[in-house]
Amino acid sequence: MASVHVLNGVNLGALGTRRPEVYGTLTLDDIERDLREAFPGVEFRFGQTDFEGEMVGFVREAAASAGIVVNPGAWTHYSYALHDALEAVDVPKVEVHLSNVHGREEWRRRSVVSPAVDAVVAGMGAYGYRAAVGYVLGARGGA
Repeated sequence: MASVHVLNGVNLGALGTRRPEVYGTLTLDDIERDLREAFPGVEFRFGQTDFEGEMVGFVREAAASAGIVVNPGAWTHYSYALHDALEAVDVPKVEVHLSNVHGREEWRRRSVVSPAVDAVVAGMGAYGYRAAVGYVLGARGGA
């Protein structure tokens, strides 16, 4: 059974209540439930943290998995530590953003994480997580 790590960064624990007009009303629990239903043959490991070092640890733990789906939150724009951790892990990796970061403030358009991943999904809301998992599984030959 394929194992996929879905990692969520800073402030994503507040999904559903934090700026629902931008990020939607679904919570991380809702997204996790949706992924389990959409991919029943996949073993998911979910992690969310507001602590950068803990996120780096989550990435290292995912080194033996089928792949990583990561929503770095604000770390997208400045966490070279997260970039380096992702770069060092040789599994398929997809960066996810709920909102279309390219249609928002200029500073949100630059990601220091993107060069360390294989693909980026932005602006698809919670469905972006499904797209990212599908990519990871396809990159590894399916579930």
